[in-house]
Amino acid sequence: MDIPKFSEANHPIVKALFHQSDTDLLALYQQKPEEGKYFTAIFCRYSAIVYTLVRHMAKSPVQADYLFASIWRHVFHEMRSLDLQSREDGQSTLQNWLIDVTAQAINQSELPPVESIHYSLDTAPPPLWCYLQQALDVLSPLSRLIVVMSQTFRWSETRIAAYLQAEGSAISAAEVARRLPTAIAQLEDTLPKDICEIYLGVEAA
Repeated sequence: MDIPKFSEANHPIVKALFHQSDTDLLALYQQKPEEGKYFTAIFCRYSAIVYTLVRHMAKSPVQADYLFASIWRHVFHEMRSLDLQSREDGQSTLQNWLIDVTAQAINQSELPPVESIHYSLDTAPPPLWCYLQQALDVLSPLSRLIVVMSQTFRWSETRIAAYLQAEGSAISAAEVARRLPTAIAQLEDTLPKDICEIYLGVEAA
């Protein structure tokens, strides 16, 4: 079984945090939600453990990658308010908590069929995926739909316009083409600056 290698682990921003303890990284993640490097560092530290557990249970690599990312999306939200000191179930370390969360997800998840999964681990590693979804939530519904259809499903402006028209929105392909760059720019502006630097190579001004 091949464990995915994540190049972000070698990025200077992430490597600079390797000496930090789990407790410190968790505290910084909770205290500084506008920065993405702390979650990314936690992900890099424990991605191999989580993926190993997932891959043994999933029937296909595509489903394994999707479940792996879904678990990290759940962790992304749950860690915002996680207090390991108050837990009474013996899961008092971040590693134990992550293993517990992973085991629960494996036992409870109903994975979609392979043909309906559009997630790609290579295209959007879990930290980038989580912060992209968070940024998408800030966009207007129309802008969010246009970005997702264009960037995820690779639909043309004409096809996007046809779909929106069928849903009752009077919008032309030219209008979709005009809105798309603005929506993508808004998305990038909403992403944490360090996430843009780590994953998109865009250095903060």
